[in-house]
Amino acid sequence: MSSDNNNDFQKLIQEDRETRKKSAWKGNMLEYLEQVRESPTGHKLSHKRLYDMISEQGMVEVDLEQNPRLKRIFKGEKLKVFNFFADEFFGMEKTINQIVRYFHSASLKGEESRQVLYLVGPVGSGKSSLVERIKKGLEQLEPIFAIEGCPMYEEPLHLVPRHLRKEFSKMLGVEIEGDLCPVCRYRLKEDFQGKWEDVPVKTFELSIRAKRGIGVVPPVDPNNQDTSVLIGGEDISKLDLYSEGDPRVLDLSGALNVGNRGMVEFIEVFKNETEYLHAMITATQEKSIPAPGRHGMIYVDTCIVAHSNEAEWKKFKSDHTNEAILDRIVTVKVPYNLRLSEEVKIYKKIIRQSQFTADIAPHTIELVSMFAILSRLEPTNKCDLMTKLKLYNGEEVVEKGKTKKIDVIELREEAKSEGMNGISTRFIMKALDNALSDNIEINAIHPISVRESLVQMVKEGDFADDVKKRYLEFLQDTLHKEYLEVLEKEITKAFVYSYQEQAESLFQNYLDHAESYVTKKKFKDRSTGEVLEPDEGFMKSIEEQIAIIGTACDGFRQEVIAFLWSAGRRNEKVCYESYEPLKEAIEKKLMASVRDVSRIITKARTRDDEQYKKYGRMVEQLMKNGYPASCVDIILKYAANNLWKD
Repeated sequence: MSSDNNNDFQKLIQEDRETRKKSAWKGNMLEYLEQVRESPTGHKLSHKRLYDMISEQGMVEVDLEQNPRLKRIFKGEKLKVFNFFADEFFGMEKTINQIVRYFHSASLKGEESRQVLYLVGPVGSGKSSLVERIKKGLEQLEPIFAIEGCPMYEEPLHLVPRHLRKEFSKMLGVEIEGDLCPVCRYRLKEDFQGKWEDVPVKTFELSIRAKRGIGVVPPVDPNNQDTSVLIGGEDISKLDLYSEGDPRVLDLSGALNVGNRGMVEFIEVFKNETEYLHAMITATQEKSIPAPGRHGMIYVDTCIVAHSNEAEWKKFKSDHTNEAILDRIVTVKVPYNLRLSEEVKIYKKIIRQSQFTADIAPHTIELVSMFAILSRLEPTNKCDLMTKLKLYNGEEVVEKGKTKKIDVIELREEAKSEGMNGISTRFIMKALDNALSDNIEINAIHPISVRESLVQMVKEGDFADDVKKRYLEFLQDTLHKEYLEVLEKEITKAFVYSYQEQAESLFQNYLDHAESYVTKKKFKDRSTGEVLEPDEGFMKSIEEQIAIIGTACDGFRQEVIAFLWSAGRRNEKVCYESYEPLKEAIEKKLMASVRDVSRIITKARTRDDEQYKKYGRMVEQLMKNGYPASCVDIILKYAANNLWKD
């Protein structure tokens, strides 16, 4: 067995080595020119390389007509999903589209190719993760051709003399721009006697660790802003051997040197002094940076991506002396996600990538996601925040039997800075960890334990008094009520045998009676075949669940039948969930039908045999529906204490 495993390892190692050998290339400049002529599209500047890296993985334009929920959210907009980002980023379609648009424009050598891409957003909104994804993508690209021995791994076409470039550009089908670095210029003259066609060329993979094509600039101490971090310096040990003006003393290991042919990331960019940022602007605007010492300017081909939080951005922007830098920045906001379905995906992804092995009761992640989003929303006169949350998630909100007609686009437009404040994903993940620590013996978390954990963290957190009060209100009132509604529905589903079938049966029966009522015709019973008059009592028993009473019943029935006929014309499959007001009425009807029995069974300290059986079946069904065995009793006690108070 061990021998077989060793063979498997050896085979994998060998295959990887062979693949790398095939993708590797080495030759002289003359041979490289043939490579370019055969495949001119392989010659790319940095922005083009980044844009192709993203676009080549494909893009899907979502058909909103086939998805009513997304249509309600993105009304009048196009929803594009780029596969390069799809599996890791959720609820960030607008931000990602703006980033891709920047790379596309810059790849066409427009003005944006000479500007910095700047991401601004609150802590934990995903700025660093977006940049990390781009850097990881660069490392996975095919190797690039570069002058062997060049400290900046520069484009070999820089060797073509300026007076020949026009002719060579025609022959090769590519545009040649850029100049040799001082080190390569010296080597060409001294080592190759000007015979540029003999200079060796080799393929290299872009790598963060090897400092090839990907540079990173962390915030620098304002009291010690040494520009060598950006542009390199001079090797002091070589000054004894060579004069100060000799290129051989250069140590071109600064981030802007390293990021040549790829990208440079500036972390918390505005923590640096303004003077320090001018090298960044020169690199992107002039495509050159000063060489250390007395060596003139060095051409660089790099995409600069910077990021910081909004407070630093506002402070920097408010200083009018920074106008020259501001004019050279393309700003993309990276707000917190505001869609519940996508927030849930974020936490599930983080949990999947962690060693979190505890059981998670249903609706736990949804509850914490609701809290996170509520904290990020701005109040509006048009609806309460929970309604706004549901509308942003593409849900239909029913009030007194009617779907609320509130334009989501208008809600967004009146809250321009929405998503730039609030609770971060990191805060929520800490709450999940704390809840697990407090329930380590059952190795499970549930909505009740996580809500308690969040309450404790908010009370202990460094929030302003008014913010703390608002957050506690969300947790102790808004989400408490929301979870109780969900819980009652869950218990109903556990009690009602074949819940879906019963809801569907009520729906179809209601449609039969309502259609008969509206058309003033009798109908044939689906089960018995009897010809019957519409049953007003039956219809009212459903309608009253959503406060449809008196004269409002006629209008509601007509709306239901109009919806049904409209759906029929569109050949849509109709079920009890199709029309939101009727769906809510049917679910409440089912809940009402089991409320008394569930109340008795969950609250009873002593149960008779029949109640024990029903209770057992309910617990069994809850576990089938995903509730961990260790949590069921806690959740049912919570329901008994809060749902059906005597």
